[in-house]
Order: sequence, then structure tokens, then C-alpha cells
Amino acid sequence: MKLFSVLEINTLLKGYIVGSTSHSVSSPEQIELAGNHQITFIGHKKYEKLWERSKASVAVVNNDISIQPGNNRAFIKVNDADLAMCQLLELFAPLHPQFDTDIHPTASVHPTAIVGKGTRIGAGTYIGPHVELGENVTIYPNATILDHSTVGKNSTVWSGVVIRENCHIGRNTILHPNSTIGADGFGFRPCPERGLAKIPQIGNVVIGDWVEIGAGACVDRGKFSSTIVGDGCKIDNLVQIGHNSVLGKFCIMAGNSGLAGSVTLGDGVMIGGSASIKDHTTIGSGAIIGAGSGVAGNVPAGKTYLGYPAAEARTTLKQWATIKKLAGNS
Repeated sequence: MKLFSVLEINTLLKGYIVGSTSHSVSSPEQIELAGNHQITFIGHKKYEKLWERSKASVAVVNNDISIQPGNNRAFIKVNDADLAMCQLLELFAPLHPQFDTDIHPTASVHPTAIVGKGTRIGAGTYIGPHVELGENVTIYPNATILDHSTVGKNSTVWSGVVIRENCHIGRNTILHPNSTIGADGFGFRPCPERGLAKIPQIGNVVIGDWVEIGAGACVDRGKFSSTIVGDGCKIDNLVQIGHNSVLGKFCIMAGNSGLAGSVTLGDGVMIGGSASIKDHTTIGSGAIIGAGSGVAGNVPAGKTYLGYPAAEARTTLKQWATIKKLAGNS
């Protein structure tokens, strides 16, 4: 276990130090649980009161934090404590599972597959015909990548991931365990002969660069053309993205949220946990959909929508306040 001084950590974070401490830092921890050899953070003034009871010797804090660190304790002041903690967590992060060989003997790699320099393929993995893996791709054990799919350089595919045929994953992208890329879209129509006729889903999925897809998430292939997840999108665990949906750049979808088919998200859209978006709906760039909301129509750019059915936040909050008053008078 490596120990760091306050000066060494500040060199990384490029902040400025208030106070001093003789303690070295062994790891980060939340403020209530930290010991005197740990570093914590205060990202908002409302958490200042927790510092007095904390045993941490060092805290990364926003510049507007007004309290003093105290005896044998130090603050590292920065513009954004949350972003600084991202850097700090990288410093202390343990190594990912290691590979003894670049391609494990039990991996099945088709002779027509192209494997880039420095790419590692774990035990029990299947790489199908004409798959292309870029340089420095990491594929952990028991992943499946089917025919004619591609994975861009520096991407990571964790165990249990399935990438169906003809799907394309960008560079520096992370697919977390048991996510599924390119399953059939949910397309059925009533049919007198069979009850429900399955509509063939002959499109694919295209995922951009610097994307993360959470564990157990599903991105369905297009009925025709592509389901698209734009550069920089972050998709939480257990999220459903329906066929032919198109996400712009840097969208965020929290856990258990879902897009029906042919939904369009602009750039920078944020969707809260368990929210659901109706098919053929457009959410404008920069819009925010509150957790648990049900969106049945288009949302203008930059607006915040809440509720079920969702409406502009101010409208929904007024409705909730009115209902609360009525309930109090009944």
C-alpha cells in the first residue's frame, strides 16, 4: 500500500493547501467513516458541519468552504471538489484483473477475425467470423462478439457481454458485465394466423467513442438502419434502449430508465432513474427528465420535465402542491 503526503496529492490536484498535518494518506473515504490516515472531500457548504466529527486528516474542499481544518489537519482547496476526487480515486484505484497471456488458450477466435496489437482476450470468450478488434482492446472472460462486429481501440468488454452481429463499438468505450448490444428490437404485430407476427429486426447498433454501458443494460438493434448511442454517453445499469433510438452526445441515463423504439435524444440530455420515454418522442438538447417520470410527448431543449405523465417541472410542482393542500383540507 502506497502512502502519499498532502504535498504529493496537491501536486496532482493543483489546488492550494490550508493548514498542515503530519499524517500520510493511505486511501480515500467518505467523511463520516474516514480515519486519520484517510482523505475525504467536502463538495458543498451544507456538509461543513460533518468535518468537526470526522477523523480524516485531509479533505479536498471547494474554494467556498469557510471553516478551518483545525489542529494537525489540512484542506486542499480546489474549484470543484467532485472533479478533484475523480482524479484522486484514479490514483488509489486497484489494478484490473490481469492476463497471463494476451489470448487465453480456451478463447475461440475465428481465423477471419482481425485482432489489433496489444489486444487481450480472456478465457472462454468467443470472437466470431470477420470481427475486427482495434489496438489495446481488453475482453474479459466469457464475452461473446458475433460476426462482422467491430470494437474500437482502447475499449473494454467485461465478462458476460454479448455483442450481436454487425454491431459497431467505438474507441475508449466500456461495456460492463452482462450488457447486451444488438438484441432484436421488440417488434410484433397482431396476425390472424399466428396471433403475433414477429417483425424482423435487420438493422444494427452503433456506439460512439468514450461511451459507458452499465451492467445488464440492453441496446436493441434497429428494425432497419441503426440504433445509435453518441459519443460520451453514460448509460447506467439495467437501462433499456429500444430499437432505432438515437442518442446525441454526452447523454446520461440513470438505472432502470428506458427508451421505447425510435426515441431521439439531443446532446446532453439527462434522464433520471426509472423514467420511461414513449416511442417516436424527441427530447431536446440539454433537457432533464426527472426520476420516475413518464414522457408521452416531445420535450423542448433545455427544459426540465417531471411527473407521470410528465409536464414542465414548474407545472408539475404546482399540481403536487395543490393536491397536498386538497388532501390536507379533506
